This record gives sequence, structure tokens and C-alpha cells, in this order.
Amino acid sequence: MNESPVVDIGKRAVGYAAVDDFVQDGTCIGLGTGTTVYWAIERVAQRVAAGERIAAVATSEQTASLCRRWNIPLVGLLEREMPVAIDGADEVASDWALIKGGGGALFREKAVALVAERFVVVVTPPKLVSVLGVFPLPVEIVPFAEPYVVREISRWNPNVEITRRGGDMPFVSDNGNWILDCHFGRIDEPGTLDLALRAIHGVVATGIFSSIADVVMVGDENGEVRALPRI
Repeated sequence: MNESPVVDIGKRAVGYAAVDDFVQDGTCIGLGTGTTVYWAIERVAQRVAAGERIAAVATSEQTASLCRRWNIPLVGLLEREMPVAIDGADEVASDWALIKGGGGALFREKAVALVAERFVVVVTPPKLVSVLGVFPLPVEIVPFAEPYVVREISRWNPNVEITRRGGDMPFVSDNGNWILDCHFGRIDEPGTLDLALRAIHGVVATGIFSSIADVVMVGDENGEVRALPRI
């Protein structure tokens, strides 16, 4: 995110719309990580440059770097009230259950989403699914515990395919942990799976965000933005 990505009309439209609809002057907001939220950060930067007093809690070092580059003031978690957090998702089910963590920032993303009074999710149509499970589920783990975590997941779900993100050169999160990508297939009960995984010693967080989203906004290729109804 050091350089501007190729403009995706839908991503830019929904990122801008989320900021304009939910962010007020003088507030602190949560800012997520990823190519859709990039445009929300850009919109916040424009409003800060115009004189508005907006501060942000960043969900990753990547996002923090972009905020510093664009002079968006940064604060720590719970230093100020946070009326809204804006973030993307890798999958959004019809009941608004999410898979997040494709960028490896799932732990901080979930912390910010839980603290915010309102969690606004911004996506484009390819992210919408009826049931979670096409996108592999990111699981953040303590590196030392990797063999144990893999063994325990495989014991109660022998059909799951587990890969270490980055292979021999593992992806290291901003928290110093590793990410496992777990291919469970169809996830009918995401909340139950999240609880089961987090009960394994060594699992720090999962990319399942169940019953956390308050609003889901979808931007399409024509630049039109709509609210996704919860089913």
C-alpha cells in the first residue's frame, strides 16, 4: 500500500461512501487493511487535509504507514471512543458472517471491530457468498505451537487442508505470529468453528468474524453502492 493501487471503481466507490456516510468531523475511527479500505483511508486523508479533525486506530503497520504518509493522526486502541470502524472482507455470507485475514491482520482487525460502536464492512460483489468456505480460513498461531495446532485441527477434522502461509519462509504477522491457511470447505456454523479453533492452545485468533458486522456496503463496477440486507 505504499503506492496507489490500480483504480477499481467499485472499491473506490464503496470506500469513499463508507467514510462519507459514517465518519463525522472530530471523531476517532478504526481503519482496516486491504485494497478496498485503501480508498476509505484516502477519503479520510482528503477530509483531514480539508481541515476536519479525524483520528484513526490502524489495524496494521501497513495502514499506520499510509496514515502517517497522509497526515491522518493515529491513536491507540481505547485511547478515544470509536464510533465506527471500516474494514473489508475476503468473504461475506448472507447472514453477514465474514472471513477476514487475507492480508494477515486479522487479530488487530477483530480487536478494532469489537471496540467500535459500529463495524462497517466494505466489499465488492465477488466477495459475496451464500455460505463461508471458498476462501481459506486464516488462523494466527504462536510459531512454537505450530505442530500441536496442526495436529489438533487435523484430529477433529481430518479432511482439512492446512498450509503455512509463506511456506518455508512463513508470513509473520505484525504481532510476531504465523498464519495458517485452513481449507475447511463449506462452513455452516462459523461461530462454532471459531470457538473450537480458539480453544486450541497456540491459536491466537481466527479470521471468522461472526455476529460482529453492523453494516455491509457493496460497491459494483459501475460505481454504485448499496447496503447488503442480512438474511
